[in-house]
Amino acid sequence: MEQRKDVGQKAPLKLKDIWAIRIRLQLGHRTRELALFDRGLDSKLRACDLVRLRVRDICHGDRVSPRAIVMQQKTSRPVQFEITPPTRDAVTAWIKEAKLVNDNFLFPSRVDESPHLGTRQYARILNCWIEEIGLDPTAYGTHTIRRTKASLIYRRTKSIRV
Repeated sequence: MEQRKDVGQKAPLKLKDIWAIRIRLQLGHRTRELALFDRGLDSKLRACDLVRLRVRDICHGDRVSPRAIVMQQKTSRPVQFEITPPTRDAVTAWIKEAKLVNDNFLFPSRVDESPHLGTRQYARILNCWIEEIGLDPTAYGTHTIRRTKASLIYRRTKSIRV
């Protein structure tokens, strides 16, 4: 049977979906995935920029910063983002568990040929999260994670400029 592929803009996650994924990752002690999920939500970065983050991009010494600035690959423009306390905790736990240092990619690849997690692998991981909470993975994509925080802010404030 051929799998249908939806085209067009993917829906953002709802707050209940975020918590369902986060709780599963926490209960499963899936430190890397929790850090990846939280980092993606907080930063609103494109998948290509998220997977290329290095420890030094978000840390000062051994502490994860409350804010960071990275250069976007697509636009060559800097983007600043907040790193919330739960995300700082998740990322700190991941850095310690993986024994990462300043120059390491935050999400190193498990495949020798690649220095960091690829965007396709990130998309596959996201599909697993979506399936685990009973949603249709064809209705969501990596851009879903990028759009989610902005949509939640807009729903609450009716303004993107917060």
